[in-house]
Amino acid sequence: MTSSQQATAARVLLLCGPSGSGKSSFAAHSGLPALCLDDFYKEGDDPTLPRVPGTSDTDWDSPDSWDATTALAAIEELCRTGRTRVPVYDIARSARVGEETLDIARAPLFIAEGIFAADIVGRCRALGVLADALCLRGRPSTTFRRRLLRDLREGRKSTAFLLRRGWRLMRAERSIVARQSALGAYPCGKAEALERVAAATDHCREGASHALKAVGEAPAPQ
Repeated sequence: MTSSQQATAARVLLLCGPSGSGKSSFAAHSGLPALCLDDFYKEGDDPTLPRVPGTSDTDWDSPDSWDATTALAAIEELCRTGRTRVPVYDIARSARVGEETLDIARAPLFIAEGIFAADIVGRCRALGVLADALCLRGRPSTTFRRRLLRDLREGRKSTAFLLRRGWRLMRAERSIVARQSALGAYPCGKAEALERVAAATDHCREGASHALKAVGEAPAPQ
């Protein structure tokens, strides 16, 4: 990496939480660029997709339904260069329907949000790109209602599938939060999450400013 790349390198704030916890809306209102990790789901005909035990339903809440390697590569490229190509995923069709460029310009921090974000906390930390990792949590009944209304409105899956999934996730919500916390995501409500986002933003801006000064003060190559 060149000195100029080091000076403009970004960091990522991973945002996870149960489905319906408000991750996407939180990221949208944070003022930071955002990468939707749900766009890295595997396609519906992928033979490695897991099943819900005892049913024929695909378990879209298992990390095995998600392409962590490609998602991590996109995060690393965003941190290094400020832009990357990402898939466009249609949840209703369980398929990637295109690709687009995500450009965070010179932002020193961006959010990568999705239910599997906690699964790459350790790898982002090892790469040296992690600013923070948060797990949004709330009342299971609230997330159940928000998730069901959203999924019905967007026609993501059949009503019967969504009801089965919603009931299963509501009963498992506390264990979902516990698992994501164990993977390194700090559990909090939206108010505290906003405070941590602000602190991470300030820290990354200071780091970027110091790096730019260091580049400016470095002697020109002979």
